Amino acid sequence: MIWTRRRLLGTGGAMAGMTAFGGWVRPAGAREPIRAATGGSGKRISLKNLHTGEELDTEFFRGQAYVSDSLNAIQVLLRDFRNDEQHAIDPKLMDYLFDVAQHLGVDPAFSVISGYRSPQTNERLRERSDGVARHSLHLEGRAIDVRMAGVACDVLAGRALELTQGGVGYYRKSDFVHLETGAFRTWKG
Repeated sequence: MIWTRRRLLGTGGAMAGMTAFGGWVRPAGAREPIRAATGGSGKRISLKNLHTGEELDTEFFRGQAYVSDSLNAIQVLLRDFRNDEQHAIDPKLMDYLFDVAQHLGVDPAFSVISGYRSPQTNERLRERSDGVARHSLHLEGRAIDVRMAGVACDVLAGRALELTQGGVGYYRKSDFVHLETGAFRTWKG
């Protein structure tokens, strides 16, 4: 199934009423400022899938709980774009992205190179590159490859390392940072 913006917006009500809970999907190219988290207890994030052009700005945590509709929308956006397969995304991964942005002192707005990877996609990528792990946390929805506009990837990786929250891989040549909710570790690709 090919996911167009129209189909994404129409998926099974997951996106319906997004503005009611504080999130929405914007068409590629639309620009709107990221709103600050409300009441000190909310967490917002903005994600742009570089392969599909889809964008999501959402409050994924409010009060004392994660917002399930937001997590569903994040799952759709971070699907394996090669075959449209979806997998639950670890909410702690969104916390990690949010914390890194806070540590940098910037809005939590990320360009996504890779989110969830199906086993078939991971194996194909492993055949082409020695930088893809056989048991990658991408397969579990616990890893993401990102960049941030206006923040050099070496700076992004350095700030993530300072948090010691999870894995941090810096891929200078490909210009992205891999973040994961696994044990704290670091590497360069």
